[in-house]
Amino acid sequence: MGIALEARDDAQLIRLEGSIDINCAAELKGVLVSTLGAGRKTGVTLEDVTYLDVTAIQLLRAAEREAGNCGAAFTFEGQLAAEVLTDLTLAGFDKSCFAEAANSEG
Repeated sequence: MGIALEARDDAQLIRLEGSIDINCAAELKGVLVSTLGAGRKTGVTLEDVTYLDVTAIQLLRAAEREAGNCGAAFTFEGQLAAEVLTDLTLAGFDKSCFAEAANSEG
């Protein structure tokens, strides 16, 4: 499990890896709150995620909505496993969130 924050000139990138579940929910929430508070574009990469539980998906969904309310961009970047993409789509993420992401299975 891993959560890392990378600052860029125009955005912030949250890198998630491993199993993202209830055990790291508080850390994920803290990182999301701090990035959204900065009012800059927030990118999330899930390339190395092996599992996203409902808690992680709910936190990401809440962050996407909050970013929209603040007029900030929230996107997924890099390759997304088909299962992760399906889970996020079923959770109601706006298709614009996936503009910078690609499905790793085609």
